[in-house]
Amino acid sequence: MHQPIGDPFSDALVERLAQARRVAVLTGAGISAESGVPTFRDPDGLWQQFRPEELANVEAFLRNPVLVQGWYAHRRAVVDGVEPNPGHRALAELEQMVVKKRGAFLLATQNVDGLHARAGSEHLIELHGTLTRSYCIACEREANETELAALESGDAAHCPACAGLLRPDVVWFGEMLPEGAMEHAAEAAAASDVFLSIGTSAVVYPAAGLPLIAKQAGAYVAEINPQRSDIAFRLDEHVRGKAGVVLPVLLERLRAFTAA
Repeated sequence: MHQPIGDPFSDALVERLAQARRVAVLTGAGISAESGVPTFRDPDGLWQQFRPEELANVEAFLRNPVLVQGWYAHRRAVVDGVEPNPGHRALAELEQMVVKKRGAFLLATQNVDGLHARAGSEHLIELHGTLTRSYCIACEREANETELAALESGDAAHCPACAGLLRPDVVWFGEMLPEGAMEHAAEAAAASDVFLSIGTSAVVYPAAGLPLIAKQAGAYVAEINPQRSDIAFRLDEHVRGKAGVVLPVLLERLRAFTAA
């Protein structure tokens, strides 16, 4: 099977992926940036005067909850205004293809925007939490949009049950990942036949270690990114390109391979 002109994927990757019984994927900020979601450290309008570290930690939240809640309200509004791109949808379709043949699939994402879920991904671990949920820091009750609306009047949003402050369900600096999330992702990586690392610079650990766990366990590991990451030389393949452009091509190759 020959690689079509302009197709960035090797025959080896297509064949291994078509035959794989277990597939694991890691995504980072790059895939969401294609939908118009600013990366975490990008200057962002009214918030250019703040460094992310000044807002994404418990101490900052307790010191000025209105400021931090306001920043996350702004980030939620940005995410609500964008849509999953073809890269998100291609991964949801890849999951369906693997599950249909009774294989195992897991997508672990470092993104907190909820776009993978909106695209239809179901076997999903949000390693850093999600902007789409908020909860009370005192009683851990999940909050709803009405309860967060207090921010519109310039007041801090509080839990109606216990008056505790409401915070986004995301992982802040100095906090642990959701219980069991990394362990589950690492198990899927170690058991995978093919592992895809997509739109991530592979510098934020422990998630950045997942491709290497998969490689060490014998998986075929491909990185899909416009630039090579620091670990690309240790993987089987680097596919240069944006996820929203090249992943639909990969799905087309897979459909052609399985139909042959």
